[in-house]
Amino acid sequence: MSAIPVESGVAADPAPARGAAQHPDVSLAAPLAPRARLLPALAAVYRAQLSRARVARIPLLFVATFQSVGIMILMRGVVDGGSEARAVVAGSSVLVVAFVALNLLAQYFGQLRAGGGLDHYATLPVPAASVVLGTAAAYASFTVPGTAVTAVFGCLLFGLPMGHLWVLAAVIPLAGAALSGLGAALGLLAPRQELATLFGQLGMSAALLLGVLPAGRLPGPIAYARDLLPSTYGVEALARSFDTHPDWALVGLDLGVCAAVGVVSLAVAAWAYRRAAVR
Repeated sequence: MSAIPVESGVAADPAPARGAAQHPDVSLAAPLAPRARLLPALAAVYRAQLSRARVARIPLLFVATFQSVGIMILMRGVVDGGSEARAVVAGSSVLVVAFVALNLLAQYFGQLRAGGGLDHYATLPVPAASVVLGTAAAYASFTVPGTAVTAVFGCLLFGLPMGHLWVLAAVIPLAGAALSGLGAALGLLAPRQELATLFGQLGMSAALLLGVLPAGRLPGPIAYARDLLPSTYGVEALARSFDTHPDWALVGLDLGVCAAVGVVSLAVAAWAYRRAAVR
């Protein structure tokens, strides 16, 4: 019989082959853990983002509040009262939400994408919606004190009733959801981090000009553009609540539109996150 050729002086050992035959699944990969459910994953992302951003974002929140208060003081010399005063106070209050939820969130997701931070989230077994929703909710949470302080100060400055300020409990989360989704989408879809910052600044400027200035003083085409801004409906709902006898049907309609826009914008942000994470 001819000898079996041996390469590199190493004899073939049939024992591993016999062992593999006895254990056919030894080379199979271990099964992955199941993906986390949406709500538990959302809560975990929310707590992590809230803890991470607490120190960095609180000084910026003071800036946002001071900015809105300063705008109301400037407008006090132009607007005496009535519907225009209600529009100024409501727009300045929601502007705090726009500064944090739209501007800062666009910058955050733009920086996260540019720095490779999305790769970390992509390795976690969590739904894309939980990352977007948890981060947006954390940023929107920082707007609560500043928005409330701005609304109270505006009521005192213009002599508006404060009996229905509880409407802020609906305006802040709904306007925050709409603006957070828009800010996250801008940051994730921007090809460069600098453009994400630019888009966030432009969005906040639009919220300032179209939300704070009374609608009756805007030119026709710009007034139509105001209807396309998500925060407009939160501003309108809050402004109507300053009436002595608010039309609650219209307030509910404005809040409903704001909620619908929030759902759409957050869905777009989740899609943008999945699109950016696979690149």
